[in-house]
Amino acid sequence: MTTSAPGVVNHPKSADYQRIATEEAFAPAEMLDIYRKILEKGDADPGFKGLMGFYMSSPSARAQHIMRCLTDLDQLRIQHMDECGIDKQVIALTAPGVQAMDKATAVSFSQVANDQLAEAVRKHPTRFVGMIAVAPQDPVAAAKEIERGVSKLGMNSVIINSHTHGEYLSDPKFWDIFAAAEAHDVPIYLHPNSLPANMIQPFQECGLDGAIYGFGVETGLHALRIITSGVFDRFPKLKMIIGHMGEALPFWIYRLDYMHRATVLSKRYDSMKPLLKKPSDYLRENFFITNSGVAWEPAIKFSQSVLGVDRVMYAMDYPYQYQVDEVIAMDNMSMSAEDKKKFFQTNAETVFKIR
Repeated sequence: MTTSAPGVVNHPKSADYQRIATEEAFAPAEMLDIYRKILEKGDADPGFKGLMGFYMSSPSARAQHIMRCLTDLDQLRIQHMDECGIDKQVIALTAPGVQAMDKATAVSFSQVANDQLAEAVRKHPTRFVGMIAVAPQDPVAAAKEIERGVSKLGMNSVIINSHTHGEYLSDPKFWDIFAAAEAHDVPIYLHPNSLPANMIQPFQECGLDGAIYGFGVETGLHALRIITSGVFDRFPKLKMIIGHMGEALPFWIYRLDYMHRATVLSKRYDSMKPLLKKPSDYLRENFFITNSGVAWEPAIKFSQSVLGVDRVMYAMDYPYQYQVDEVIAMDNMSMSAEDKKKFFQTNAETVFKIR
């Protein structure tokens, strides 16, 4: 591992592409103060308490590293990028973001967080790209913040950390957010959140509620709810991104198509209506995925084969996952130079409108 001066990248291996990491997190110190007040009330959501309550109080080296790195949008972050050859980070408000807050606080603080991130991007324009945080608690305000993020702050993507107090974007009351994202041609990155209260117990009691399994189950569920509710029939140009190798959905494509058709034909559920296309069509046409946290060549190449090489992007999941050897492993994948450049660079440039 080598360290360079900030702004100068020493790649572990020479490459004919930039490495753009597309699911990297930050947390303003003021947001952590709000979290502490939520936790002090004693009635915090069990998932929030188990996730941020742990990281904010644990003396473990991992927790301390994560909290230190989350709050830095300057030299420490750039040092870590340089050490593993990351040219740019696409940065988003860490889960649960403002979605753990009450509506008024969430709407107000989403603007604060976006302003802070925009300032960091202005300070480091060749290294940082920002995502717009919104408060789904107020869909109309969220739509307005998307407009402000695009027109005033120069951001070209939106971060939503899965469910909001156990509610899902498949509910039409949230669809002003989809309308705004489609109108401004910005993708929504659907990122994991801690599991909702009515789902968490069987996962948490055996330690499987977090990134090891529960996050992927819940976020994959959320993406499927959005697909099967007809969101993409209503908003055909809407683009979404899901991480962690598509939360395993590419590996379910055959069964999703078969059983969706069978379930619709059976008329078993009032909530399961016919769609204009197969679930796999929406995954291929409306979704992009990143490999965040899955530095595994077979999974990456499989996903490229079923979704298309233009649909799969690189991400590290910093600071929750930060290992230099993962970047080297991705550099060494057996893949054409053209496809590898798409994976690391040009797909991200297209999706996030990076100039």
